[in-house]
Amino acid sequence: MRLFTPILLLAGILAGCGPAAEPAPPPTASTSYDDLLALHTDWRAFQPPVIVDGVPDYSLAAMAEQHRALAGYQARLATIDPSGWPVNQQVDYHIVRAEMNGLDFDHRMLRPWENNPAFYTMLFPSPTDVPAREGPVVHGAIELSTYTFPLAPADAEVVAGRVQTIAPLLDQARAHLTGDQRDLWVAGIRTMAGQAGDLDALAERAAGTPLEGDARAAAEATRAFVTWLEAEASAKTGASGVGVENYDWFLKNVMLVPYTWADQVAMMKRELARAHAALKLEEHRNHLLPELEPIEDAADYDRNLNAAVTEYMAFLEEQDVVTIKPYMDAALRARIGTYSPPVNGRREFFGEANYRDGVVMRTHGYHWFDLARMVEEPHESPIRREPLLYNIFVSRAEGMATGMEEMMMHAGLFDSRPRARELIYVLLAQRAARALGDLYMHANTFTMDEAIQYASEWTPRGWLPTDGQTVWFEQHLYLQQPMYGTSYLVGKIQIEELIARMARQQGDSFTLKGFMDAVNEAGMIPMALIAWELTGDDEAVAGLVAP
Repeated sequence: MRLFTPILLLAGILAGCGPAAEPAPPPTASTSYDDLLALHTDWRAFQPPVIVDGVPDYSLAAMAEQHRALAGYQARLATIDPSGWPVNQQVDYHIVRAEMNGLDFDHRMLRPWENNPAFYTMLFPSPTDVPAREGPVVHGAIELSTYTFPLAPADAEVVAGRVQTIAPLLDQARAHLTGDQRDLWVAGIRTMAGQAGDLDALAERAAGTPLEGDARAAAEATRAFVTWLEAEASAKTGASGVGVENYDWFLKNVMLVPYTWADQVAMMKRELARAHAALKLEEHRNHLLPELEPIEDAADYDRNLNAAVTEYMAFLEEQDVVTIKPYMDAALRARIGTYSPPVNGRREFFGEANYRDGVVMRTHGYHWFDLARMVEEPHESPIRREPLLYNIFVSRAEGMATGMEEMMMHAGLFDSRPRARELIYVLLAQRAARALGDLYMHANTFTMDEAIQYASEWTPRGWLPTDGQTVWFEQHLYLQQPMYGTSYLVGKIQIEELIARMARQQGDSFTLKGFMDAVNEAGMIPMALIAWELTGDDEAVAGLVAP
């Protein structure tokens, strides 16, 4: 049986099979929302790369043609005047504009097909907790967690077909990867070596089926690609960040965030200091209480984590935090995972928190509510129904999941377990430290190694060691995708600002439940657009929505 997937893979593949057609702008200006919907449909069909012999074409010629044709879609959008529309429809217009700007930024600055070996990763065994896979991702990537094993025949055929494209894709990548960005290149070696191991594991799961042979062949092709990357690495000497000016353009025109690079540096420094100070105050208050002890066995883990879901769902309902829907409990419970013993006496960062208090990370599990809602309650706007491209959803997705941690603490969730409050500030400090790594890497004042070291040093309790998987994965993602590292706290701050704005507007009629339900109903879109839609105040998008 096929499980939930944010994007229908096969539909996405087929959408990219045709030639990149450049639309002719209509002869006269339009004020029709229906014209925007028609353009959105055409745009989404155009955006994927052309497929040649089952493989996405990222050649210099193909990418140049796509960038050239993009101008026609942007010109067509420019003929549509949304100024007289209701705010919710104007929001949709700017979502489409931001997506087109995202493709433009890919061509002008990121060029992942040219600079980023990890872009060619095809297999993702673990689920993502946001609407679409984080960072630049090759078209047609396999989200393995969306399938149930043993695979049904139809699913096995789809997966095998995609696995068979890995070797020819990597052959083409050797010709396409002409960039000089050293950190991205070196980090890509580690990522691609990981794919080889993931393909070996897939072969084991598919033992005795045709997919086993396909997976083993793809693993060998990936190992050969790693060898090639290693041989080329010494020649790569350039910086990998996009620079402050380009980062600012991306924030304003793609992510629709009302803060500059410099603004975010100041915000993250403030959050880092606040987290460390608050942690020390909590530790002082709790110093006579026993410390939280980690879970030590599988039975204890299963019992504690299921109890944590029960406790958290009861709190949300009893305290009128948000309207509870039938799918929410199951969505959260399905993602509690299974017990894993510590390695050399330690776990990865989030495990250190999760194994000490199961409720803490359930608050961040708002992600799973969001994904279930997209399936169970599709948004009425087709433009918001599918995941936004280029991770434009991050200020809402990551901001709300992160914001719920501290918001629920202040709402009283951990009153009976004061030591759990300490974990909230440990999490906050880690988010701020890694965000500064994002900002400094893209300013080219930190290398990726320096960003890893900084995040590790500023994360409390030694829970983010430099040789761990978490810190490496995070800083690599943030180097590939500007603003992803800051989105957790930037989005959280925007949510707090919106609470303040709506409470001021509504006075005594304001409720947390009304706020949360309204944000959920707006969909997985940038927080600035949600603030505009919910308040009607265009100050929330000042400087962001002008064509």
